[in-house]
Amino acid sequence: MRLVLATTNPGKLRELREWLGESGLRLELLDLSAFPGIGPIPEEGESFLQNALLKARTVSRYTGLPSLADDSGLEVEALGGEPGIFSARYAGPEASDEENNRLLLQRLWGVPPPRLARYRAWLVLSVPGWGEVAVEGAVEGEILDEPRGSGGFGYDPLFFLPFLGKAFSELNPEERFHFSHRARALRLLLPLLGEIASGQDPPVGTPPP
Repeated sequence: MRLVLATTNPGKLRELREWLGESGLRLELLDLSAFPGIGPIPEEGESFLQNALLKARTVSRYTGLPSLADDSGLEVEALGGEPGIFSARYAGPEASDEENNRLLLQRLWGVPPPRLARYRAWLVLSVPGWGEVAVEGAVEGEILDEPRGSGGFGYDPLFFLPFLGKAFSELNPEERFHFSHRARALRLLLPLLGEIASGQDPPVGTPPP
């Protein structure tokens, strides 16, 4: 089965390709670079779920192929849930990960630990002819005073897992697949992807609101 990964984020593409490649499913993975005519997909939703639905539906309708879209980010309790859906562009539309991390630390200046936060991800699978399924994954953590580690992307150098004593950027591949918000959501989809890839006819999904 050909599956289009509806994201241009290199970190997300790398993770999804790695995890789906290791799943044993018979999938040919494509990304948006194979369909330049789609162009940028505005993220105009008011939630991670709405943005993921928009991306999955747009790509599936354009390509006529099953599409898997992700929308995810960081929610910090002391900031009322910021940066939330603006995680990738917290410091501006073209902001780098480093600029976003710097702004986050500036906003949290003077806030004592523990600075509770969560990583949240919604994945939406849209398959022409039968419908859509949306799943959520989340992981709770804290925000560090300064970056740690050299792996990962986004806010990973600042997102700390107290029960492991590691920042997300310090996780090895096995730990990342076990604890990542995106991986937790993906694991919920793997049985359904297996049914579709094997040619079974899964029940029609009910699109979330």
